[in-house]
Amino acid sequence: MTDTALRHADVATVPTPIGPFTTIIDGDGAVLASGWTGDAGTLTGLIHATLRPTELRQRDSLGAVTQAVIDYHAGDLTAIDAIPVRQQSGEFLVHAWEVLRKVPAGEPVTYTEFAGLSGRPAATRAAANACARNSAALFVPCHRVLRIGGALGGFRWGLEAKAWLLAHEA
Repeated sequence: MTDTALRHADVATVPTPIGPFTTIIDGDGAVLASGWTGDAGTLTGLIHATLRPTELRQRDSLGAVTQAVIDYHAGDLTAIDAIPVRQQSGEFLVHAWEVLRKVPAGEPVTYTEFAGLSGRPAATRAAANACARNSAALFVPCHRVLRIGGALGGFRWGLEAKAWLLAHEA
């Protein structure tokens, strides 16, 4: 990716049943950050420094990315699966985010199970950290990870949103 593609990114916000959802994509159309907020600035700070854009261009739509958000919230739970995501961090976190993308809708896992799926069964805290540091909510579905016993655990966008997402996918 060229340095120019990193400086500029496109952003769009759409209404959803649980509030506004904003997505930031890079010049290649990969999601850099997303979440249930109308404030793109909140999302920009979540993007790794090596990927963080210096300028955001407001758009009405991000094409297939925006359509996937709309379709997912309307009931097509696989609409988000083919959307590319670009996040950067250490080797374990990048791997864990890839693993999260493979957790099927309607089949949530515990933090312990997620750690095992990520290849580090004793690293439950590291698995929880991967969820906490995920900048691409929905597309990297950290809402599908629960505490042992089914408690929701944490979620950057609020436990009501996490509960809605899990019920939507059930």
